[in-house]
Amino acid sequence: MSFTAYMLDVVSNTIYPARITIEDGLFKEVTPITVAEKDLPKMDVKGLVVPGFIDSHIHIESSMVTPAQFAKIAVRHGTTSVICDPHEIANVLGIEGVEAMIENAKQVPFNFFFTAPSCVPATSFETSGAILDSSDIEYLLKKDEIVALGEMMNFPGVINGDEEVHRKIELAKKYGKPIDGHAPLVTREDLDKYLAAGISTDHECSNVIEALEKKIKGMKIMVRDGSSAMDMEGLFDIDEGAKHIDFSGPMGLLFRDIFEKKIYSPLFDFIVSDDKHPNDLIYGHLDKSVSKAVDLGIDILKAVNMVTINPGYHYN
Repeated sequence: MSFTAYMLDVVSNTIYPARITIEDGLFKEVTPITVAEKDLPKMDVKGLVVPGFIDSHIHIESSMVTPAQFAKIAVRHGTTSVICDPHEIANVLGIEGVEAMIENAKQVPFNFFFTAPSCVPATSFETSGAILDSSDIEYLLKKDEIVALGEMMNFPGVINGDEEVHRKIELAKKYGKPIDGHAPLVTREDLDKYLAAGISTDHECSNVIEALEKKIKGMKIMVRDGSSAMDMEGLFDIDEGAKHIDFSGPMGLLFRDIFEKKIYSPLFDFIVSDDKHPNDLIYGHLDKSVSKAVDLGIDILKAVNMVTINPGYHYN
């Protein structure tokens, strides 16, 4: 099958007319159409052809379905890959629960990648069905399906030098896998210590100033737009953020023109859902979030990059 359409290319950051050939269910060829604009034929397909979307931080368990069933719904909205942290099932069943998720995911032609849950239980005050120590984390990190160390929620342990917490972090470095963060409102010297441990992402930013400090200090910022938390409007709102430009905070004085350039330059790296409840998932996933980002003023190429090439590179 062959058809013409406008292609959004995340490698070259361009949109161009192309002839696309599909054979045996796979894209065989994408050939740019190079005729003059006045001679451009009408495209066979409306809109844009874009790569499959990647949700780079989600807890599938919050969708109340198995990975295989999640895929059947998400793929209808253009999602073809997810990086999921199975810490919810791990809190109940431990490694057995994580391995059950991995095995179930193999039932469908969908790209499931997992992270090793770093905080099971989330705190020592919880009563959980399992405890994952550093030896369990090493067992998981050896698996090809595990692409990162899951969100390090125990930021006090990182900052204060908890030995078991740091053993888990060092194991992720040993196996060459990135470390996801979880650092709500962590700032100044505490943030420096958290980042010095090697943690590379954060999905807990609730305002622009928090995101800006973390980005400048080297973190990759995930913009959360899910069922439990929706931070996109606050993070992309220049007028709200501009209220704080003249302040004696960790970043010092920030002028509005610089602030605006930061917002519309690569300040934000990923769009993620974190949690997507089933009654929301059936109506949309990242497709809905990308549309919202564009409505809020983010360039469409940048918005699509946040759910395609950016997470693809970060998680290898």
